[in-house]
Amino acid sequence: MMWTIAWSVTLALPLDAESHVTDLHLPLDRSAGRLAAQIAAGFRSAVRTGRLTAGTRLPSSRDLARDLDVSRGVVVAAYEQLTAEGFLIARRGDGTRIAPLARPDEASPAAVQNGVPGPSRELRPEPAPPAPAYDLWPGKPDLSAFPRERWISAARAALRTLPHDALTYPDPGGVAALRAELAGYLGRVRAAHADPGRVVIMNGVAQGLSALLRMLRASGHTLLAVEDPTSDRQLPMLDASGLRVIRVPVDAEGLDVAALARTGARAVLVTPAHQYPTGVVLSPSRRAELIAWARDVDGLILEDDYDAEFRYDREPVGCLQGIDPERVVLLGSVSKSLAPALRLGWAVASPAVAKRLRDHRGTTDLGAPVLEQYALAELIRSGGYDRHLRTMRRRYRARRDALAGALNSRMPGAVVRGVSAGIHLYVELPRGCDEDAVVARAARSGVSVAGARPMWSPGRAGHAKPALVLGYAGLSEPRLVKAAQLLGQAVTDGTEG
Repeated sequence: MMWTIAWSVTLALPLDAESHVTDLHLPLDRSAGRLAAQIAAGFRSAVRTGRLTAGTRLPSSRDLARDLDVSRGVVVAAYEQLTAEGFLIARRGDGTRIAPLARPDEASPAAVQNGVPGPSRELRPEPAPPAPAYDLWPGKPDLSAFPRERWISAARAALRTLPHDALTYPDPGGVAALRAELAGYLGRVRAAHADPGRVVIMNGVAQGLSALLRMLRASGHTLLAVEDPTSDRQLPMLDASGLRVIRVPVDAEGLDVAALARTGARAVLVTPAHQYPTGVVLSPSRRAELIAWARDVDGLILEDDYDAEFRYDREPVGCLQGIDPERVVLLGSVSKSLAPALRLGWAVASPAVAKRLRDHRGTTDLGAPVLEQYALAELIRSGGYDRHLRTMRRRYRARRDALAGALNSRMPGAVVRGVSAGIHLYVELPRGCDEDAVVARAARSGVSVAGARPMWSPGRAGHAKPALVLGYAGLSEPRLVKAAQLLGQAVTDGTEG
């Protein structure tokens, strides 16, 4: 039975102020037990919502116990708990009051703007903006295709044989089973020079990259070269590393290694398998030049193996790390192949660098979640991961072809750049188009797209042709065709204007 007791407390006011009384409702569920905890929770809520303010005098433990029909010991226990937490203060001759430091939770700016002036009213979050009808924002895989049944089967199979002691704190470098499976997979699929001792499990590429940048700075590096254009989402993390970021031009053959050599940097971040965002592949001659550069300057290449699993017109080019495993660190993840929410990635590095990465994990977060690592290891071991990738390659190729074909017919003068790979298109707009205006008109028609200009350095953005970066993984072919039609109209409207 739920009992609600209303009682009155005299507010502590200045002597010249008029005394007044307020009611506070303390709900007690006697069937739930722990009455002292319920009373304490009621007082905390009253303080946080502003119903009880600093300095308010509370009834004596004896009076409150009588009003609530509980033993005095229950109220004493609640008061003592709140005093220890800093919510109450008790002084001989002055009774028990709300502590001066106890303050109500502040209302969010959004709540105030919506007419909720303070914490005494229920705060409701702003409703999320409606999702666009056609989401072509790049970098998003088809999350509806996550292989739920295969993942559940892999997790069950792993748990059935998992020894009890495997549930303790993990090896900071990753569980041995996953490192072994990844070493075999990357050697077979990406031509990597990998063994379990070189593989370190990370929480996605972002964590691996962040740890490597910290390591570089500790080793005396001051500069980091990155491709131009590159992911604007990644730039704040790179800037936060403390290294000075230098942009190196990308052309039809990939990173300009001659320009890299002129920067003075000894570390570079590249996406050679499928450059983001232009979609070009690092040419054979540039690959050789890049490895030679690293050897000449005693440098390090950070290879983000972005989109490497998804090449549609031919077998993907092997990774750079397989050419010089001492000078290249290979970074990869399942964020695009399975789902970003898993936060499972890896770094494949020389033994010395791998040890430093393991030490970094051991002193920062003690390693990645164990059960997910065993599930992924089982998914790879059973062949389920390969089967899933084959399915997704067929699906993504069909969607890429549908969008590219529709753009060719609906947006005359636009040019799709890059190879047939990945989950995004780089589309140069027809001559005379204003990139920002096209993006805005597309948004008004329900199509979410990213303009390319923010991905270029300020010095080159003015010379780059207006372009869009379009993700196509999450929409069916008919919807991609409709989105292309709307994009074409957004371009036409600007031309006519």
